[in-house]
Amino acid sequence: MDIATGNKFGGPWTEDKIDIFIKYLNAYLTIMAKQNFKLIYFDGFAGSGEIESENYNTLIEGVVHKVLGIEHIKKFDIYYLVEINSKKAKVLNNLKNEKFPNIKNVHISEGDCNVKLKGLANYLKKNKNYRTLAFIDPYGLEVNWDSLLVFENLGVDMWILIPTGGVNRMLKKDGNIKDSWLKKLSLFLGISEEEIKSYFYKSEEINTLFGEQNIITKQTKAVNKVLGLYKKQLNTVWSNVSEAYPLKNSKGSILYHFLLASNNKTGIKIANDIIGKELLK
Repeated sequence: MDIATGNKFGGPWTEDKIDIFIKYLNAYLTIMAKQNFKLIYFDGFAGSGEIESENYNTLIEGVVHKVLGIEHIKKFDIYYLVEINSKKAKVLNNLKNEKFPNIKNVHISEGDCNVKLKGLANYLKKNKNYRTLAFIDPYGLEVNWDSLLVFENLGVDMWILIPTGGVNRMLKKDGNIKDSWLKKLSLFLGISEEEIKSYFYKSEEINTLFGEQNIITKQTKAVNKVLGLYKKQLNTVWSNVSEAYPLKNSKGSILYHFLLASNNKTGIKIANDIIGKELLK
């Protein structure tokens, strides 16, 4: 269950996201095969390696499963898979041992993605000959903005799933947001609680039979405003951000946006080409 939006995983949008990433992965490895860098694959929310389908009758191969099983002349030197749930981590470890026993450089780490992201950044600062392809696929607002700030000037191509729909749900129409939600939104977006209120809401004085009243209203197209703000934040760390692919539920409501942040213009061009073709389907 997607805790940000209340939707089950395993629907068509899940497969779209995976398809986009794997297409980029193949192109990334092809380019890196001509380089001398060592490569890290980093997955911040690896799960169990497989995803229960929408109708519960079949399993969808998760991203980790596909990455470990990809056939390409260029391989990753390190696979670093993060999963905070110990049961899922155990299942993932079993899957790796059963289906990919010959891949020895796989590290399955239980823990908070935020901590592991900062650890990755520290590793890259000390090891300049490494480049990283990261897949950050949270359920909701688990990734704090300060966990991404640490990647400035580092060789990381980061695909990230942004819970734009989940943020929108937390932004109540009347502006009466719970303090705990405001704090979470602030950590996620990287702006203060006051900035959140001024960015997503407008205040106006109106005359009524009872005198002047201050009315707080939510800005229109809040999902787009969330995306715009987050892309602007990403651009303070990475020089380039791709177009965003919207992931929608069966009712057509946007749940997430999926995009690439990179310092490599070629990577962004490839990502935009892949996303553009997916949008035309």
